[in-house]
Amino acid sequence: MRFAYGYVMADQPERVGEIAPVHATYWEAASLDYYLGGPFADRTGGLVTFEVETPELAEQLASGDPFRRAGLLKSHWLKEWAVD
Repeated sequence: MRFAYGYVMADQPERVGEIAPVHATYWEAASLDYYLGGPFADRTGGLVTFEVETPELAEQLASGDPFRRAGLLKSHWLKEWAVD
């Protein structure tokens, strides 16, 4: 199953800058199939796409996002992505 995890950042640029390397390392270290992620060009948030076997595992990964754990997200969503 492929998933898209999108998020909008809180207005805390200094804290975001501190946590951004930890966030990037978290997702890269997960070694997920079809992983692709990064910030939006205007830096208001970002998008991560990846493949895992279950929705529960996808939610577990999204819940562990360092931005989310640090309370730096204004909003976020996780959806199964039907890509052919």
